[in-house]
Amino acid sequence: MKTMPKLLVFGLAELLVFGSMLFVPAGTLDYWQAWVFLVVVGVSAWTPIVFLLRSNPAALQARMSGGPTAETRKAQRVAIAGLYLTLAVMVVVSVLDHRFGWSSVPAAGCLVGDLLLAGGLGVVGLVIIQNSYAAATVRVQEGQQVVSTGLYGLVRHPMYTGNVLMLIGIPLALGSYWGLVFVVPGLIVLAARIGDEEKLLQEQLAGYREYTQKVRHRLLPGIW
Repeated sequence: MKTMPKLLVFGLAELLVFGSMLFVPAGTLDYWQAWVFLVVVGVSAWTPIVFLLRSNPAALQARMSGGPTAETRKAQRVAIAGLYLTLAVMVVVSVLDHRFGWSSVPAAGCLVGDLLLAGGLGVVGLVIIQNSYAAATVRVQEGQQVVSTGLYGLVRHPMYTGNVLMLIGIPLALGSYWGLVFVVPGLIVLAARIGDEEKLLQEQLAGYREYTQKVRHRLLPGIW
């Protein structure tokens, strides 16, 4: 399938999935946080996609070919499946929290969540722009070189840093404090994915061991 038609199909499917995950558990369309959430996700995710479609369609294609079944390493299949499950449960619990009033996030808190969500998606998009090897699956490509500039000069896995921002932002954006409970398992899954990925990179990517000595932190600057 050509890139543009595939993108349109992917975008429509994503909209339907997100919409059902938001409005079906909510039991109503009168849920402004969910509408803002959809707009933020749409704009923040599609801006880098449009840019890559014009500047580097190969990198975009690689990024779209992901998911548990696309991974070649068992540890990565388990990790990505765990991350998807964590995100899905986080969204549904956050929506149910809003519906039944288990907790109440003020409008300002919801907007902070939207900013974190947009920031996380923006970081992920910038990573793909800065590193054309940043595929959705963990593997070393032919001719791949270590990228150590831009966001990679701050942490070794900036894409996952964007994921952390998203994990925190999603529940707040949807008006839930209880959804934040799932940040912890999300971080555990990301840490496991990073551990296995680093093992692969140190074994197969020339110069990566030296890079780890230059950039000491994996996920969060000054922390880990």
